[in-house]
Amino acid sequence: MRWISYNSTYPLPDPVLDRFCLQILPKIHCNIKWLNLESSSMKRILLATNYPILYGLGLFDMDVETALSLFTESK
Repeated sequence: MRWISYNSTYPLPDPVLDRFCLQILPKIHCNIKWLNLESSSMKRILLATNYPILYGLGLFDMDVETALSLFTESK
């Protein structure tokens, strides 16, 4: 996740991302319909909790290798 200001993006500090994933998302996950994510925090946010009504993702700043590894990875 990044903070966006005046068409610039900045990575969120780890303590902020930690709080978002560990404290905030678990409380609001059942209300989230859409997530806009960027590559450096995408996997962590998606794995933080279940999103039962999520119907859309916006994916930003993702290179081809990252996309291939996320969407073709066998489990």
